[in-house]
Amino acid sequence: MQPILIDGCWRQACAAGTFRAENPALRAPLPDEYPISTWQDCDEALAAADRAFAILRVLPGERFAAFLEAYAVRLEARQDELVEMAHAETALPRSPRLAGVELPRTTNQLRQAAAAAREGSWALPTIDTRANIRSCLAPLGPVWVFGPNNFPLAFGSISGGDFAAALAAGNPVIAKANSSHPGTTRICAEEAEAARQATGLPPGTVQLIYRTGHADGERAVADGRTGATGYTGSRSAGLKLKAAADAAGRAIYLELSSVNPVVILPGALNERGPQLAEEFSSSCLMGTGQFCTNPGLVLLIQDEATEAFVRGVAQRFQAAPVGTLLSRGVESSLQAGLKTLRDAGAQVVTGDTPGGGAGYSHANTLLRVSGSRFLDHAEMLQTEAFGNGSLLVIAEDLEQLEQLIERLEGSLTGCVYTDSGGADDAAYERIAPRLRQRVGRLLNDKMPTGVAVSPAMNHGGPYPATGHPGFTAVGIPASLRRFAALHCYDNVRPHRLPPCLQDKNSNAAMWRLIDGCWTQSDVPG
Repeated sequence: MQPILIDGCWRQACAAGTFRAENPALRAPLPDEYPISTWQDCDEALAAADRAFAILRVLPGERFAAFLEAYAVRLEARQDELVEMAHAETALPRSPRLAGVELPRTTNQLRQAAAAAREGSWALPTIDTRANIRSCLAPLGPVWVFGPNNFPLAFGSISGGDFAAALAAGNPVIAKANSSHPGTTRICAEEAEAARQATGLPPGTVQLIYRTGHADGERAVADGRTGATGYTGSRSAGLKLKAAADAAGRAIYLELSSVNPVVILPGALNERGPQLAEEFSSSCLMGTGQFCTNPGLVLLIQDEATEAFVRGVAQRFQAAPVGTLLSRGVESSLQAGLKTLRDAGAQVVTGDTPGGGAGYSHANTLLRVSGSRFLDHAEMLQTEAFGNGSLLVIAEDLEQLEQLIERLEGSLTGCVYTDSGGADDAAYERIAPRLRQRVGRLLNDKMPTGVAVSPAMNHGGPYPATGHPGFTAVGIPASLRRFAALHCYDNVRPHRLPPCLQDKNSNAAMWRLIDGCWTQSDVPG
C-alpha cells in the first residue's frame, strides 16, 4: 500500500480501507493500492501544518518563491514519468495534452505564483500616515486542497493553481488527492517534499492524504486549525463540505458545476453558420467534453439558419470520434445528467447511447428543447452533463431569449456570438447585460473552452459555478487573496510592523497604497 506524506515523512496510513485507480481506457484497475485515511491521519496532518504555520507566517515571500521555483524544476525533470502515470490514470493523451499543454501550464503557474510571492504587491499593503493605521493581507493557516479529476497536474491538489496560490500566500497545504489519479499526485508530492527540504521550509509545509471518509472530510474543513479550503469537484460533495465549513466559520472556496451558456444571435448564424457549427462542435467535444468551461447550453432564436446550424452540429457530432471518459463515475454521471435532461423534455438530436469509444465512453450527444419548455423546467434543464454532450435551447424570438437568460443559474462563462457587420448590435445590448450578471467571464465571438493563466482572468462566477462570486481560482495575484486574512496595525511601533508596512519599501518592485496613492516609493519622511 502506498504511503502518505505527513510532517515530512512518508509513512503508512491509519487506514479504514483501500482503493485502486483505474485505467479508464481499459476499464481495468491499476496495480497500486492506496489507503483511505481515518481521522487520525487528518488530525496528525493538521497538527503538523499548524506547527509549520508558526514558522511560515513570519517568513519573507522570497522563501516561498524559492520553494515554488525549485518545485517547478523538479516536476519538469520527471516529465516522462508524470505524463505516463497521468495517461494511465486518466486516458488523457500524452501529447500534446499532458506533455505539451498541461505540464507546462502547471510549472508556469508555479513560477507566476513565485514571482508574486517575491514581489509582494498581492498583499495590498495600505498605509494611512495621518491616522498611523496600516494594513495588509497575510497568511491565515493550514489550507486543504481537494483536486478535481479532469486536470491531474494544472488543478492537482499538490501541484495546481490552488496549491500554488496557498503556498505563495504563506500557508502550509494539506493535499487531498483525487481518487482518479492518486499515482500522479504521489509523484508530484515526492517532488514537492524534496523541494521543501532543499529550500529549508519546515516539515508539514506540504502533506498528502489520498482519500478520507465523507465525515472525516467534513470534519477536516471545519477544524479550528484549518485556515481555508480550496475545492474543485462535484456540486453534491462540495456543498456538503461547504455546509460543514460554514457551520464552523471556516473559509472555503468551491468550483462546483457550470453549463457555460453560449448565445448565438441570428446575424452571426446568417453570416457564418457552418463556421459556428464547427467552432461549437470542436469546443464541446474537445477532451471528450471534460472541461469545467465546456459549452453545455446553447441559446438560439428559431429560424431556418438555426435549423441548418442544428443539422450541421449533428453531422459533426456523428462524424467525430467518441473519446474516453475519465472514469466509471464520470460515465455514470454523464448518463444520469442526460437522462435528467430527457425527463425534463429535451429531445435527442443525435447520440445518447452507451459506449462507442475505448473504455468508459458515451456517444457524442446533442439534445434540443423549446424555449417555452425550458422556462417551465429551467432547473432540471440546467443539469450539468459533464462530458461530450450539450443542449440546444430554441427561443421563439428575442423577447423569449431575454426571458431564458433571466432564468439561468450562475456559470463560469457566458458567450454571445454576433455578426461582424453590426446587425446584432441592438440585440447584443439587450442580451449582454443580463448574461453579464450570471457569469464570471463574458466572451464575445469566442468559445469558452480553456482558461488562460492571466492576471486578468476570472475563473469563478455566481453560484452554482462557485461558492462565492468575488474570487477566482485562476489568475495571479488575485487567486492568492483567497488564502489570506486582512491584518490591520493601529499605532504599532515602526520596528514591530511587518516589513511590507514599514516606512522603507523592503522591495523596490512592491506597490503600496500610501495616503491614497499607489507607489513603489518609501513613506515620505
